Amino acid sequence: MKKTVAAILLCLWAGSCSPVRKVEALKLASVSPALALSEDIQPSELSLEAEKSDTMRVTDEKGRELLIMKAVRDANGEMVASDVIAPSLVVATFRNVAERNGRVDLRFDVTVPASMVDDRWQIRICPVMHMLGDSLSLEPLYITGERYRNKQLRGYDRYRRFLDGIITDSTRFVDMTGLEIFLRRNIPQLYAMKNDTSLVSEERWKSVYGVGEKEAVEHYTNKLARRINGWKMSRKDRMYRRYVKAPIVTEGLRLDTVVTASGGDVCYHYVQTVRTRPKLRKIEMELKSTIHEDGKLLGSFDGPGMLTFYISSLSTLADERTRYRKEIVERRVEENAWYDIAFALGRSEVDTALATNALELRRICGKLSDLASDGGLALDSITVQASCSPEGSWPANAALSKARSSSVCSYFSALMEGDTLALRFRPSALPENWALLSSLVAADSLMDETQKRTYMQKADIPDPDRRERAMAAEPWYSRMKEMHYPRLRAVRFGFHLHRRGMAKDTVWTTQEDTMYMRGVRAIKDRDYDTAVKLLSTYRDWNTALAYCATGRDASALDVLGELPKEARVNYMKAIIHSRRHEEKEAVECYIQACEEDRSYVHRGNLDPEISCLISKYKLNIN
Repeated sequence: MKKTVAAILLCLWAGSCSPVRKVEALKLASVSPALALSEDIQPSELSLEAEKSDTMRVTDEKGRELLIMKAVRDANGEMVASDVIAPSLVVATFRNVAERNGRVDLRFDVTVPASMVDDRWQIRICPVMHMLGDSLSLEPLYITGERYRNKQLRGYDRYRRFLDGIITDSTRFVDMTGLEIFLRRNIPQLYAMKNDTSLVSEERWKSVYGVGEKEAVEHYTNKLARRINGWKMSRKDRMYRRYVKAPIVTEGLRLDTVVTASGGDVCYHYVQTVRTRPKLRKIEMELKSTIHEDGKLLGSFDGPGMLTFYISSLSTLADERTRYRKEIVERRVEENAWYDIAFALGRSEVDTALATNALELRRICGKLSDLASDGGLALDSITVQASCSPEGSWPANAALSKARSSSVCSYFSALMEGDTLALRFRPSALPENWALLSSLVAADSLMDETQKRTYMQKADIPDPDRRERAMAAEPWYSRMKEMHYPRLRAVRFGFHLHRRGMAKDTVWTTQEDTMYMRGVRAIKDRDYDTAVKLLSTYRDWNTALAYCATGRDASALDVLGELPKEARVNYMKAIIHSRRHEEKEAVECYIQACEEDRSYVHRGNLDPEISCLISKYKLNIN
């Protein structure tokens, strides 16, 4: 009754009352822009086309034929077919929306009642989104009256005329006629140069004629006009605020429409795409509205209600059980490391003062200490292999590399004498490390391709001494000898270990499949593209789920076809068939899933692909 009286008063005041009273009447009548869900709009992510008939004959997994139709219970409890015309607009305040590929589309209607539309007003409507404790204002809608917009345009026109009155060319303040006469009478030589572009310095003019250019120009300048023009320029911002009381916003708006006549509601179908976040289950939407006249705020309105969007995410269907993979574990373990222990030319003694030997020897001691303290591995022996650069003959380098290896073994054996850890150092020799030299040449950016090809041809010579002499004749040999040869005089340590407590040489063990679990984590975090990359080779339930979440429906069906038939597999097939407009197959799969697991009866209401079938065929009515 109260609203009826308020509506009558609103109609009586609408024609002649002041804007403030009209706004008060709107508030009294609880009139404001409203949010609504359109029941007759299919979710865009489904794109399902309704069939001509709402009756369907399907077959369950036991071979039974079922007749699915729109139906209701009569007074006797029997199911009877029913044909109900659905209204175009309902008062639903919530909707299930599907999150696909990390995004959801929120669709709602913003309706401005006809009684709020006034050609003198601008209605500013801002949808506000609430999720996970945060609030976010979306792009606003402006409903602008014709007279309001005309005032805006007149304000811009007045400001433009004001700007047109500001002189930007300073020469317009100078009496050019008087200045020209002055020059012609008093300085004829300078006047004769008026069409000459030659540069005449101020000092020369002043020294000859006793008067400067600035003084002459200043004398013939209209100072009053210049001051008035400067005063106008200083008032530009002030005059903009005076004339343009309601600026026209061109950015950050979803809609700015001019209403030329009242008499009908204004309805806008708003679509907002939102990136989802972990733990996001619902999003609430409300409206904040204001009415303005000539740029002044007349009143604020809160929407009559709030819409709730419940997010259905396929990530909740992920199988989070830990996956293991089998690995062969060897009892024996070997590690290799190269160290640059420098030797004097032709010498084999370990000199701690030479080059960076002190640092390298400390690194070796640190590595030995780390291996000795490893509780899972036991150190058996250490192979020390020394190598030489190609200078000299092969026999000489073979003897030298063997002597250097023995010298390093003796050095560390003496260093660790008396230590509780008994280590065996075994010498080994590599006279000339041609393999390392070839890799260094291939990576040398200062050698061109022709030089590298020449090197490879020389490197094919079987005799290493002839090979080295052939290279010595090339122009790039001296650089190679200077840059790469020192790196060939290195020592490789081979650490031979075994796993403690392991008797057999090889055993099978199970380890957590970390890559697979990262893929599952990506699904839970809704990073579906990453999940597809990590899980594509496994071809299991989570692989199909990642494909489905990214819209790769054909790939998802292929994987599901390889899996054992169970409730979750049938449910996923129902979603995919629904997307592909295969409603008969979708209904069959959904019914089979619900018969195997009744939890999917409730789950079907959360996924729009299934809920549209439930609504169309009343699948969960009993």
